[in-house]
Amino acid sequence: MKYSEEETKYAVEEYKKAPTRETVEAVAKKLERSARSVIGKLSKEGVYQRENYMSKTGEKPETKIEICNGIEFILELEENSLHELHKAPKLTLKKLRTSIQKLAEVRISGKIDCN
Repeated sequence: MKYSEEETKYAVEEYKKAPTRETVEAVAKKLERSARSVIGKLSKEGVYQRENYMSKTGEKPETKIEICNGIEFILELEENSLHELHKAPKLTLKKLRTSIQKLAEVRISGKIDCN
């Protein structure tokens, strides 16, 4: 079943006011359509914003390989030069990256002479 111009306008306007899943559900109920149908229509109209997934800790999820790549970047190493490092636990890698970042910031600010 196609959306009328009025239905499309209503869905887009409501979603632009509050781009949340709750808005999608409310629009779907009002228009007597499924939430997936409304999401499809909003996507076609170019306004739908997919919600970002967050991990249990409330952070944006990242893989161990991404963390290792970040460590290599901070240390100015070649890509995949620490390829075995990804076998370490994720929490350990995050702690290592944070520590290296702090040391790099201190070094850049001139507080430590590494020579």
